[in-house]
Amino acid sequence: MMNWKTLKVRAQGSVCFIQMYRPDANNTINNELITEMHQALDVAREAGHTIVVLEGLPEVFCFGADFSAVKQYDASATEQDPEPLYDLWHKMASGPFITVAHVRGKVNAGGMGFVAACDIVVADASAKFSLSELLFGLIPACVMPFLVRKIGFQKAHYLTTMTQTIGVSQALNYGLVDAYEEQSESLLRKHLLPLRRLSRKTIIQYKKFMNEVTPLSDQNKHLALTTNREVFGDPHNIAAITRYVTEGVFPWEAEVASE
Repeated sequence: MMNWKTLKVRAQGSVCFIQMYRPDANNTINNELITEMHQALDVAREAGHTIVVLEGLPEVFCFGADFSAVKQYDASATEQDPEPLYDLWHKMASGPFITVAHVRGKVNAGGMGFVAACDIVVADASAKFSLSELLFGLIPACVMPFLVRKIGFQKAHYLTTMTQTIGVSQALNYGLVDAYEEQSESLLRKHLLPLRRLSRKTIIQYKKFMNEVTPLSDQNKHLALTTNREVFGDPHNIAAITRYVTEGVFPWEAEVASE
């Protein structure tokens, strides 16, 4: 057993349950969570689990990057490299298991990457989804290859440019969510029942086939990483994030106040 600091991990037969657990940080993404998620998926693969269920907290699934760490961003620092997060989502999308996102509460920014990378998404009525990056001068570059693959270009484009939250019923219409109920625990169990019947060999063959039908190309990865590094390396964007973290002032509010 590993001593997880940002996750809660448990196994139940062929299913590995991974819960992102940073309650004091709004379940945001930091380097430690990314590292532990990689480790947890590797453990699931080595143990032969055929299903991985990814969960968050009841009020927030994942709210994106931990801005308290981002405000100290140094474009030359390897520890801030976006590649491990992109590779994590790729591992979820292409790994030898069916990934199921069980979503409750808020999903924002990088949290959308976890949802988009999963094979199946079930949710409860409280689930809400948003991409807020453009408000801070950022671009959800690493999220987009997975999101476009899941719901198509125009819907991903609309969610990004509008920066507004959509509810679970609209997310269902978009194809971001596959099914939802008022209380999602029983819905999750209903989905796990048939998934448990699938053999590991069949899942591996099917995932390999589907990843060739709709590939996540090296070209898109390169573009995503290059763009991410560019926007996070912009001092103006980092200053806006720092102001938001320290003063609670959004970029457009600061611009209005300076006029």
